Amino acid sequence: MRKKILCAIACSLLLTACGSGNLNITKKDILEVARDDANASKSECENVSIEKGSNYYSVSFDTPSGSYNYKIGFDGIIQDRSYGKKASGNSQTTKEEPVKEEKTETKKSTPSTKENKKETFDENQTQAINAALANVGVTQSDVTDLGCTTSSDGTQYIVTFHLNDLLNTITVDAASFTVLSSITGGE
Repeated sequence: MRKKILCAIACSLLLTACGSGNLNITKKDILEVARDDANASKSECENVSIEKGSNYYSVSFDTPSGSYNYKIGFDGIIQDRSYGKKASGNSQTTKEEPVKEEKTETKKSTPSTKENKKETFDENQTQAINAALANVGVTQSDVTDLGCTTSSDGTQYIVTFHLNDLLNTITVDAASFTVLSSITGGE
């Protein structure tokens, strides 16, 4: 249901933008973008703050799992995000910054049931992985079973990983490294 509502909002914004030549995104829309990215419902968000900057909105809010801070452009695209996990009453902030590309990544897994396997990724796969993780707002240390494959036509990367025991499958454009889709759940 939520996806249908978001799709309807996105389509109406797109149609409005095509008809008028400018995109008019409200603070409510900006907050919805941030909440959707954080997978947080309206009732979970506390201490919500939205401030208009020179070319972006600063959005911050707290959830039971941690604190989120976003910079979202007037076009509705997330420019920057940071997340602070709540651990024993304290929050630890992890800022998502452009990660230096490495040619070799280690496949992470839970030590109790799976063995650590070393998986190597090329530079483009690493960029796709970084884009996928940034889209979810996590780092490689937060996920397990990290993998990256190329679609049969070579135009997309499919990044998979487990986060909180849920399988995440994220499709990334191979040319621009833009996240095209994100699916959470399943095995």
